[in-house]
Amino acid sequence: MKNVLTFLCVIFSSFYALSQDMLVEAESFDNPGGWVVDPQFVEQMGSPYLNAHGMGKPVENASTKVNFKKSGTYHIWVRTMNWVPGEWEAPGRFQLKVNQTVLDTVLGTRSGWGWQYAGQAKINKKQATHIELQDLTGFNGRCDAIYFSTKKNTPPSSLKKLTAWRQEITAEPNAPEDLKTYDLVVVGGGLAGCAAAIAGAEQGLKVALIHDRPVLGGNASEEIRVHTEGIYGNFERILTKIDTKHYPNGSAEAKFDQQKRDQNVKSYENIDLFLNWRAYDAISEDNSIKYVDARQTFTGERKRFTAPYFVDSTGDGWIGFWAGAEFSYGRESVDTYGEHWEEHGELWSPKEADNAVMGSSVLWGSTDTDTPQSFPEVPWAMPVAKDYAEVNGEWQWEFSRNDLSQIDDAEEIRDHMLRAIYGSFSNAKKDEVNKNRRLEWVSYLVGKRESRRLVGDHIFTFNDAKEGRKFPDGVVIEKRAVDVHYQTVLEDEKNPDFISEALFYRGPQYYIPYRSLYSKNIKNLFMAGRNFSCSHAGLGGPRVMLTTGQMGAAVGYAASLCKKYEVMPRDIYTGYLDEYLNLIEEQKYEKIPTSKK
Repeated sequence: MKNVLTFLCVIFSSFYALSQDMLVEAESFDNPGGWVVDPQFVEQMGSPYLNAHGMGKPVENASTKVNFKKSGTYHIWVRTMNWVPGEWEAPGRFQLKVNQTVLDTVLGTRSGWGWQYAGQAKINKKQATHIELQDLTGFNGRCDAIYFSTKKNTPPSSLKKLTAWRQEITAEPNAPEDLKTYDLVVVGGGLAGCAAAIAGAEQGLKVALIHDRPVLGGNASEEIRVHTEGIYGNFERILTKIDTKHYPNGSAEAKFDQQKRDQNVKSYENIDLFLNWRAYDAISEDNSIKYVDARQTFTGERKRFTAPYFVDSTGDGWIGFWAGAEFSYGRESVDTYGEHWEEHGELWSPKEADNAVMGSSVLWGSTDTDTPQSFPEVPWAMPVAKDYAEVNGEWQWEFSRNDLSQIDDAEEIRDHMLRAIYGSFSNAKKDEVNKNRRLEWVSYLVGKRESRRLVGDHIFTFNDAKEGRKFPDGVVIEKRAVDVHYQTVLEDEKNPDFISEALFYRGPQYYIPYRSLYSKNIKNLFMAGRNFSCSHAGLGGPRVMLTTGQMGAAVGYAASLCKKYEVMPRDIYTGYLDEYLNLIEEQKYEKIPTSKK
């Protein structure tokens, strides 16, 4: 789906009276060139931004045109960052070109997100001003926004003040003016969210599916390229519409399943698909969500989505978090649920609760060519990579550390992995056998395994899986081994800190109850995906995507019964369980037309 790219600009701001101001959001450039829009860290740094992800080769200039209301000399600031400060040249350097002049200041050289002064330019209101971002390195230069002002007043840097300033300078209303009403709003377009939308739509619900990327699938998408594991359970008919083949993680073959997935979801006439839309708030009253607000990641356009029922498939549990749902993060103490495994001790379950979680992966690969291939020196990557050498990265390329949150520090985690990748490949290139190797693909998106887990009426634990406990409301079935990851540096400090290992517990087939798929305290909220109600060790098995897809389908069907009887998710368990289980069984093999009329 091609998006119309626009830019946000407002002339004059009461914030800096008597000045003429222009704010240009980089993600809204008319032509991003070789830069990519990166919306992963909006909650931490305030906005999507353009990322020069060239894997060591400078990318094509991003460009846009802006019309000013007043001629004059303007001071220019660029919101950017040096993502690897140290005693080396910043890896993400770039320059700003205004009309035909490249400003002298090299940008991306100051640590931390902030406004870097770029210089001055004379602006003629009679002609459109042409702006370009000129990448110098290909190593992930970042541009969030460009600010022009006739007064030399630096915009605020703190996130809270910056947000208020942005809203004022763009004259943005407090609330979105466009209200959309649905039977079910699903936020997050990974396999869980896709399955929830399909199941609800097949039962006649009008569904909104909100996803912050241009393609569906989350970790299974062609952007991250993790194959789908687990079993289909009761939902094979739905899940085969959206799954992937068991190709090697990182394989370009993901694009074929991407086409299948996107086409199948789009074929449902009662699913409104909002690609490149990122939810940024959820408001609840009396323990019920009233609406979710979302923003288009390129244009900044906003919409408000209201419905009687919502599904949080964001992975990070954002909808539940904003709405006030109970949640957990990190590892419980071994005594909380009695989840000990003596063979692995503290690696499996600690004596004291901590913030350790399974980490995020960034997959990558290279290809052998017929001619010698160069790769730049990357001294800024070596403190992470050290002497580790490799030419591709599978699931073991993973990073987690107790003092880093997989949510709040996600950009730092992603950047740590980029340093590990570029440094390890640089080391490998020193070997004659790799002289023809070319870096082919590196994801710039973090593939997360674990962060917030929303709390439901039942918290699924390792013991539930270990003992194969059957529940009266067991709707998800899995037989895949429970595996919990840890960083190998915990075993030996000489190991690289970006490589993980898995502890596998192979037990019987196990079941996840419906009560783990709706919020304990937010009455109209379902959850499906890795943010379902479970313990840290309990997440080890069912976190894979076919299992989370089962969760999505299960809540989609439950939502249809909620709408039918005008009840809340908990009421399905207490009053309509037999009908719910029968509905799942009836739909298991039924063929339902999916094409639009």
